[in-house]
Amino acid sequence: MELILQNFKEQILAGRPLRIRGGASKDWYGQTPQGELLDTRAYAGIVDYEPTELVVTARCGTPLAEIEAALAANNQMLAFEPPHFGPGATVGGMIACGLSGPARQAVGAARDFVLGAVLMDGAGDVLHFGGQVMKNVAGYDVARLLAGSLGCLGLILEVSIKVLPLPFASASLRFQMGQAEAIRRLNEWGGRPLPISASAWCDEVLTLRLSGAQAAVDAACVQLGGERLAPEQAAAFWRDLREQRLAFFDPANFDAAPLWRLSVPSAGVPIASPGMGPTLIEWGGAQRWLREPADVDAARMRAIAAAAGGHAAMFRGGDKEQGVFQPLQPAVEKIHRKLKASFDPNGIFNCGRMYPRL
Repeated sequence: MELILQNFKEQILAGRPLRIRGGASKDWYGQTPQGELLDTRAYAGIVDYEPTELVVTARCGTPLAEIEAALAANNQMLAFEPPHFGPGATVGGMIACGLSGPARQAVGAARDFVLGAVLMDGAGDVLHFGGQVMKNVAGYDVARLLAGSLGCLGLILEVSIKVLPLPFASASLRFQMGQAEAIRRLNEWGGRPLPISASAWCDEVLTLRLSGAQAAVDAACVQLGGERLAPEQAAAFWRDLREQRLAFFDPANFDAAPLWRLSVPSAGVPIASPGMGPTLIEWGGAQRWLREPADVDAARMRAIAAAAGGHAAMFRGGDKEQGVFQPLQPAVEKIHRKLKASFDPNGIFNCGRMYPRL
C-alpha cells in the first residue's frame, strides 16, 4: 500500500491536472472530467470493521459491493442507501459524489454518516480528519465536507462510516392518487409517528416503504391501507429506484429530455415545469425528478426551482455548457475558492468538475 501511496504522490507532485476515478460508474455526474487519470482502484480493502462499534473504515478503491456484503453478513447496512450506478462503484466515489438513496428522508444524507477521512492534498501530504466516533470534531468538519465535493479538494484515501442494523421488518404499500394529493398525504403522514423509511410517486402511483419493529410496521399498514407489495416486488422496486433503472429514468431519453433534480421544501406544490415533462417525487416531496425537453433553458429551470423555494441541478444529459449545478452566490463561491486554495492551491484535482471556474 505504501508503494501505491507513493505513486499517487508522484502523480500529484508532477503538477499536471488530474482526473480522479475509481470504478467510473459516475463519470457522467457533474461537469465533464478533465486531466490525466489517477486510478484509485488499487488502493482497496476494509481497514477496520467491528460490528459492535457500528463503524466501518475502508480505503477509497474498495468496491462498494464488498462493503455492503460485509455489513449484510452482520445484519447491518449503509443506512443512506448509496446508489452504485454500475458494478464498479467504489467507496471513494460514493463519498466524493455524496449521493443518497430512497432512505435519505428518514435517516439523513451520506455526509451525516461520515465520521472520519484521510486525504492527500495538493502538496502530496496525507491529512487525517475526524475519527471513528460521532463526537470527534473541533473546528471545521472537513471529513463531512468531502462528501459531495467531487474530488475537487484532494484525493480521498480512506473513510470511516457509521453503519446501522438492518430493520427487523419492512413493508411497502401502493396507493393510486395524483401528484398534489401525494404531496399532501406525504407531509401529513410525515407528521405522524409512522415508520416511513422511503416514498416515491410517479405515474399517479404513490409507493411507501415502512421499516422498523414488526409491530410498528404491521400497525402502520393497518392505519394506512393501500395495496401491500410482495417482499420480492418491493425489494426490486426500491433497488431499481435507487439505481435509476425504472422506466422513468431510461437513459435512451436523456438526449431528448435531460433529467433534472430539484431540491425543494417537501410541502411545496407540484412544480410547474416549462414543458410539463414526466415527474417522479422522492423523500416525502423534497426531491423532484423532472425530464424536460433538451431545449429548455437551464436558467429558466433554476428560476422555477427558486420560485418553489429550492434549487435545481442538471443530473443527466443536457448541455453541460449551461452548468450542471446551481450557480453559487458570491459569498458562498468565495468560501469554495478559499477551500480549494487551501487544499489544492495549484488546481490539480478534478478541475472544473463541480463548477467550470473552480
